[in-house]
Amino acid sequence: MKLFTLVLFALVTVTAFGQESSYTRNLDWEHERHAWSSYWITHPTASVVDYGVFLFRNEFVLDEIPPTFMVYVSADNRYRLFVNEKEVSFGPARGSLQYWRYETLDLKPFIKKGRNVLAVEVYNLGPLRPVAQYSYVTAFIFQSEVLPDQLNTGVGSWKVMINKAYHARRVTPEMVLGKYYVAGPCDSIVGSEYPFGWEKMNFSDEHWHKSEVVQKGSGRGYMHGSPWMLVPRNIPMMEQRIIRFASIARQSQEFGTIDKNGFNVVVPPNSKYSVLIDQKELSMGFPELIVSGGAGAKIKATYSEALFDRNYDKGNRNEIDGKEIHGYSDIFVPDGREMQLFRPLWLRTFRYLQLDIETSIGSLQINDYYFKFTAYPFEEKGVFSCNNNELIKVWQVGWRTARLCALETYMDCPYWEQLQYLGDTRIQSLISLFVAGDDQLMRNALLTADQSRIPEGLTMARGPTFVPQITPPFSLYWVDMVHDYFMHRDDPEFVRQFLPGIESVFGWFERRMDNNGMLGKLDWFNFSDWTTGFLCGAPAGVDDGNSALISLNFVYALVRASDLFQYFNEQDKAEKYRQQAGRIREAVFKNCFDEQKRLIADTPLKQEYSQHTNVFGILTNTFPDNISKEVMTRVLQDKSLIQTTIYFKFYLFEALKMVGLGDLYLDQLEPWYTMLDEGLTTFEEGDYDDRSDCHAWGSSPLYHFMSIVGGIRSVSPGFKEVEIMPSFGILKNINVEIPHPHGQLTMNLSKKNDSEVQGLIILPKGIKGNFYWKEKSMKLIEGENKIRF
Repeated sequence: MKLFTLVLFALVTVTAFGQESSYTRNLDWEHERHAWSSYWITHPTASVVDYGVFLFRNEFVLDEIPPTFMVYVSADNRYRLFVNEKEVSFGPARGSLQYWRYETLDLKPFIKKGRNVLAVEVYNLGPLRPVAQYSYVTAFIFQSEVLPDQLNTGVGSWKVMINKAYHARRVTPEMVLGKYYVAGPCDSIVGSEYPFGWEKMNFSDEHWHKSEVVQKGSGRGYMHGSPWMLVPRNIPMMEQRIIRFASIARQSQEFGTIDKNGFNVVVPPNSKYSVLIDQKELSMGFPELIVSGGAGAKIKATYSEALFDRNYDKGNRNEIDGKEIHGYSDIFVPDGREMQLFRPLWLRTFRYLQLDIETSIGSLQINDYYFKFTAYPFEEKGVFSCNNNELIKVWQVGWRTARLCALETYMDCPYWEQLQYLGDTRIQSLISLFVAGDDQLMRNALLTADQSRIPEGLTMARGPTFVPQITPPFSLYWVDMVHDYFMHRDDPEFVRQFLPGIESVFGWFERRMDNNGMLGKLDWFNFSDWTTGFLCGAPAGVDDGNSALISLNFVYALVRASDLFQYFNEQDKAEKYRQQAGRIREAVFKNCFDEQKRLIADTPLKQEYSQHTNVFGILTNTFPDNISKEVMTRVLQDKSLIQTTIYFKFYLFEALKMVGLGDLYLDQLEPWYTMLDEGLTTFEEGDYDDRSDCHAWGSSPLYHFMSIVGGIRSVSPGFKEVEIMPSFGILKNINVEIPHPHGQLTMNLSKKNDSEVQGLIILPKGIKGNFYWKEKSMKLIEGENKIRF
């Protein structure tokens, strides 16, 4: 059956080696309901559940070049597609078995008259695969609108072989110093077993096996069902570009150099050589090592975010004396042939990379060594500048952090987990909207979470993931994310689909209400913050009942949900959630407010007090209006309170803005300045652990530079009306540009003294708003608005 493309949106992406590839995003969701005319195929004798690399080939002849050459392709776990020796696509985008992605590609730019060769590398990381990677069995599917009888898998003449050169290399606790790691195995690659040139036109596959059929391809509505329910890719292809390594930090012997022309090292026979590379900043991608000679040699590549001293402390990331590398590693064993290319199956994350080489009877030449940077193709369209260079540095490092924590989904961190946690993702989504003007990864995150809901009603805390983790507050943050999208994108039908899921989440919490009006005992993992004052990240009252913080998290989500249901004319539900929020708010204040401390305790026992609970007391209007600012000041000053770490400071800063103390925001950035002083080039997970040097929630200043310092907020659905209330603090001038859906929103303001401000605000077409300064205000219209107070 031919797949008909009804709606197409063309995207141009750059493939691994810089050529342009025509990638087409298929938006015809009716494909979900059809069987394909092609079949999933695999190797006829190999294990299809273990770690393994499989190579597929097919040849065909064209008398004429057709107007288009549309194909549909996917694999389990991953594939690389080569057409006439050029790499065209790497995928599929990660999803679940119920939403397994396929790519829609136009191969016309790569085909030619006469003989053509399709070559596909498919790999399965097996039981050691990343926790974010679903899998059924190793398999590949390809469907073409041209020559389907020859090119469709299961029908055409596809051949397959096992690439026996690859062997799984387990990441052991010793490699990662006992820290939590779930991003998949590394590789050991034996050159003597590698079929170099397998993707080339002149390679002979006469001894390869005929592929074996696994299952007919199908979408979500196919009557016989399918282990992979195929749906179109809904995000762009990843950005990929070659980056040269920056410098050699040290080497055991003077055998090589790095310069603008690349990496050039010759290691003599019977020698040991170690070279430490400093990329100068954290990055990620696919390292590619090209060597000649060196039969019997062994090359070990170790990757790490930082170096460690004898006490396993990182210290200043720029300092290397007395430090050594610890991290996961690949092993490459060349067989003496010329220009052998070694590349791990999955991307690696590193600032420091060390090669340890031991040669045998022959010398080894490293002809080149570089990496192919790979990340979601975010563009930095937002602008923030001011008269403070330190803040500019925070912006730059924050943007690098945000970029490295985004691939085919958002990721909490690129080295350790590569998982899309909803707590991180809410912050990442707002940054994507305000800095990149790109909502596609946010949309994917909202859908993935909704699709992950369990029968009890809650979403997974993270996804995709084949290892379930349930964190009830994160399900509430998903509701908040739906509201964030609603306020910043005019896309009501996309939002409407989440209303049943929101009710489902709320139902779980409603069934756990206590007689005193607060939440009772809560099961699952109720993480709130990795602060030392919480037990395993969870606040007091979770296990015994009556957590004020989680109760107020619920209120925060209920209020936002009431806006959504009101918008969609579901008045009864909107009113239900408003009243429910009010009752819980009153119960928390009645049971937990301490008259003497003038703060809300974490439980009615009034034994623990945290910044967290009082921040959410402010964000939910639980305190009387006349004391909210006083409470916020107390929260900032009282060090006896359980303190927020980098993650939860996002909400602390939101509360600061809400009570009109935004001018204090810049004074709260000491943790970020400390990270810069310690040589970090991305922002870490927190001051409580030395694991992750790059963690998504650490990039929150990017959003707050726009929304607190710039003071720009959406105050109506779809970002149609804005409020601009800048908070200069110590600054004299603020320049902000936001990629609004209707065009660039620009603000250039200067402060002469504490009472005078002037400048220009340009609103996109069709957008209106209000500007506030001290006790004064001004209506804003589309186009130019001159500010002078």
